[in-house]
Amino acid sequence: MRRLIIPALTFALASSASFAATPQPAAKPAIKHPLLAELAAQVSPAREKATDARLVGFGTRHTLSDTRSDTRGIGAARRWVAGEFKAISGECGGCLTVATPSDTVTGRRVPKPTEVMDVLAIQKGTTDPDRVIVISGHIDSRVTDVMNATADAPGANDDGSGTTAVIEAARVLSKHKFPATLVFAVLSGEEQGLLGGKVLADYAKAQGWRVEADLNNDIVGNSTGLNGVHDASYVRVFSEGTKTVETPAETDKRRYNGGEVDSPSREVARYMDTLASAYLGKFRVQMVYRTDRFGRGGDQTEMLKAGFPAVRVTESHENYNHQHQDLRTENGIKYGDLLEGVDFPYLANVTRLNVITMAAMAMAPAPPTHVDVSGAVTDDTTVKWKPASDAASYKVWWRDTLDPRWRHSQPASGDSVRLKDVNIDDWFFGVSAVGAGGWESPVVYPGPQGSWTHEEPPPAQTRPAG
Repeated sequence: MRRLIIPALTFALASSASFAATPQPAAKPAIKHPLLAELAAQVSPAREKATDARLVGFGTRHTLSDTRSDTRGIGAARRWVAGEFKAISGECGGCLTVATPSDTVTGRRVPKPTEVMDVLAIQKGTTDPDRVIVISGHIDSRVTDVMNATADAPGANDDGSGTTAVIEAARVLSKHKFPATLVFAVLSGEEQGLLGGKVLADYAKAQGWRVEADLNNDIVGNSTGLNGVHDASYVRVFSEGTKTVETPAETDKRRYNGGEVDSPSREVARYMDTLASAYLGKFRVQMVYRTDRFGRGGDQTEMLKAGFPAVRVTESHENYNHQHQDLRTENGIKYGDLLEGVDFPYLANVTRLNVITMAAMAMAPAPPTHVDVSGAVTDDTTVKWKPASDAASYKVWWRDTLDPRWRHSQPASGDSVRLKDVNIDDWFFGVSAVGAGGWESPVVYPGPQGSWTHEEPPPAQTRPAG
């Protein structure tokens, strides 16, 4: 009997694991926007391959590498990216402003003062320019020894793929105008300690940007894992569950009422999930409820520390023989981050996801503010928010507390809705803003745990005995 039960159990566990690893379909948006389909179609795998090959051609892009050469090192690579942004801007009548914020850094992985410079292309919004959506990727590369600044470090996938996605997104999106500002950010210093992410966060704060999302693309071009599994059907989107900047008082309220999985960053991931389901055919998002991969990090964490919503976008299956490796062949295994390790049709799909997310967020109103929910010891739930001039209407959402996605919704206007016979104890609630033409913002969870902005909390309510 045991010989029969154990294999059956093994099969059941294997089947369960396989199911869990497959992204499940998201709810479709109520309105399909032709612009998003048009933008997705304009992303070119061939153009992305040419861009990535050009980046690889600089030999190494290590943060501590040569900055004076015109052909090798991070200095030449950054100048080339700035030139690409300027050329794109020339094609759209000067719609992009190129900025190069920097900081001189020393640290554990930077033994002598070194300038860490980011290259940004800023597409100013037409009506709400201080509201900003960012796409980022890091240009620096490395080999096995993180301090080796002279060896060839092609960095085709880590993170030439992310940088390529940023440049391609700029090419596509710059052909259109958006109410909010779009920022295309190529960062330095990631491998030396997330330094470029800090430069970006500091610059955003100094400019007074209201960053609605940072889509950080890091290692997004490979579709075959170290174990040989090939799957080009989805990309992982990592997001924090609670805000990095949450205060002790906010933590106490969240522990009691919930909100552990409803930070603005998590809502950005859900937003991307919904858009992929609607516009990218069989290509899906797998939401991962972590800030980043286990024990690892990326530039988005510096944006989170600054209080900005941010996610990390990373390929479905990583091949660690192609990450942080000296170029070599051992026992028939080829090591190193070479161009041949990038699946460009897959990278194009990841880029499409970024493009339609940026466009949809930039076209929609800002996420609602001052969202609150009440209804203790009643059968109904009341959801409130502060009306905004850029919103034509709103949508109130609710979902089972165990459901990762918003499932139920009701159109709304004004500043509140009473959901009859929807018990506050059994559901999570949120509100999205809907603009002209049906463009819809991400959902906002009630209270400080879900707010996109710093808001004064409503007066404390006494918890009824129960």
